[in-house]
Amino acid sequence: MLVLLLNAVVLGLPSTRATESCLHACPVPCSCSKAERGCTVRCDRAGLLRVPADFPCETDSIDLDHNGLRILGERVFGALPSLRRLSLRHNNLSFITPGAFKGLPRLAELCLAHNGNLRYLHARTFAALGRLRHLDLAACRLFSVPERLLAELPALHELIAFDNLFRLVPGALRGLANLTHAHLERGRIEAVASSSLQGLQRLRSLSLQANRIRAVHARAFRDCGALEHLLLNDNLLAVLPADAFLGLRRLRTLNLGGNRLGGVVRSWFTDMAELELLYLDRNSIAFVEEGAFQNLSGLLALHLNGNGLTVLSWAAFQPSFFLGRLFLFRNPWRCDCHLEWLRDWIEVSGLVAEVPCASPGSVAGLDLSQVVFVRSSDGLCVDPVELNLSASSPGPSLEPVATTVSRFGSLLSKLLAPRVLVEEVTNSTARLANASLSYTLPSRGVGNLGHKDTFLFASCVLLGVSQYVTFCLWRD
Repeated sequence: MLVLLLNAVVLGLPSTRATESCLHACPVPCSCSKAERGCTVRCDRAGLLRVPADFPCETDSIDLDHNGLRILGERVFGALPSLRRLSLRHNNLSFITPGAFKGLPRLAELCLAHNGNLRYLHARTFAALGRLRHLDLAACRLFSVPERLLAELPALHELIAFDNLFRLVPGALRGLANLTHAHLERGRIEAVASSSLQGLQRLRSLSLQANRIRAVHARAFRDCGALEHLLLNDNLLAVLPADAFLGLRRLRTLNLGGNRLGGVVRSWFTDMAELELLYLDRNSIAFVEEGAFQNLSGLLALHLNGNGLTVLSWAAFQPSFFLGRLFLFRNPWRCDCHLEWLRDWIEVSGLVAEVPCASPGSVAGLDLSQVVFVRSSDGLCVDPVELNLSASSPGPSLEPVATTVSRFGSLLSKLLAPRVLVEEVTNSTARLANASLSYTLPSRGVGNLGHKDTFLFASCVLLGVSQYVTFCLWRD
């Protein structure tokens, strides 16, 4: 028992000494505490205008967030062989001297985010940081990244560089064989070139959302075979090449929402057998090619809401059909027999909600799930009828004059329609039933009326008098 107690005391001595050393050597405006791997130094919100001169030798983490640091000189942190994390967020850094991080051989995480005056980084800024895995350059207002800047970081896994002023995907990313996550959202990037992502064979997540991307070049992602999440939403994409996503066989999430796409092309998704989430919402999509989703057998959710779709063919999903959620709201759906399959699928699966009908008139305003399709005598589906204004009014009209005037308006629109013979207008009362209430005058002036135009003008005058007389009689 005595032996065990002595061993515990002896083993505890280094830890006690390390704690005492950490607290004793702590910079004056900072607070220090012993951590599992070493000493944690917190100097955030301390009003510092320069980096403290000395840190405990065993320092593992330094937090200098929310201070007034402007310049980092060479070897400004001295020699800290145990330092793994350094955070300099929310300062006023405008210049980092090449070699500022020398003496930090084990640094794995460096945060420089929200230094809006930085704007430029020297190509040798991160020299000697061969073990850096996480680099945060968000909101530094950088215009570009030197080609050789990241070449010094062979172990880099994650690059966070959103809210910057890049117009192109930084060329410094090329060849980063170990990069797995790249965050480049909310910038000014205008295109993804065919060479932008070369050599990124381990990239798993790429965020390019909320930029100004108008073009994605063919085979732009050909080297990104490990990519699982690709976010291109809220850009300016109107068209995409047929082989834009060629090679993305492991992709699980593709977000193309909030662009200007006018249709969905089948060839985009040919390699995406593992895709689970597909966002095509908030575009201008008016058509979907047959078989567009035929390879997406593992899809869990398809977002087509907020587009201009009037019809969605069952052939778009053939030969397979997914069993996930389908989001179709905010589209001007025409609920005729072309959507009967979808109505049936909604009833059976319950995986679709809110498919509001915009037409035909007899079902406008209803949800597709409420539409009843009747059958003809030979068993064929019969489309709901397209109602005119009068037929769509519920119950008998309480304003006979308005009905009469509407009929006169319909007749007038027929009489004044360009290039239509007067005899054709009076052919049948059935043609008048669906006439528009609006009308336009002939393009020629009244002073140049011909024989037919004189007749039309006289008809207009007589029609106006008839309307006035009918109105007066109704009032009496």
